[in-house]
Amino acid sequence: QSQLLESGGGSVQAGGSLKLSCGISGKSGSWGCVTWFRQSPGKEREGVAAKNLGGGMTRYADFARDRFTITEDNVKNVVYLWMNDLKPEDTAMYLCAADFGYCSTGNWRRAARFTTWGQGTQVTVSS
Repeated sequence: QSQLLESGGGSVQAGGSLKLSCGISGKSGSWGCVTWFRQSPGKEREGVAAKNLGGGMTRYADFARDRFTITEDNVKNVVYLWMNDLKPEDTAMYLCAADFGYCSTGNWRRAARFTTWGQGTQVTVSS
């Protein structure tokens, strides 16, 4: 059974950095698109960054473009989200999602397309 497992969250001060990991098991060789989302209490789930696996293109939300980087390790079957210059407004539960399609500019952050999700990892940024 295919699973996603996030790790790497924690508590940091503003300006700090974290590296989140999304471990992919199961039909890892068939996955196409992996997207990191985040969700805070009372807010809608929002797309952070996405990666077309196998060296494909990346997508970023505007708030993430200059501070976050999404990469993949296709040997370990892990997708990373490197987060720098963290701000209190980045505080959220971060979740990864995957499917067999393509992360296009029009759909990479559409949560409804994804049927496979991890449990999430909490990121808390204090001022």
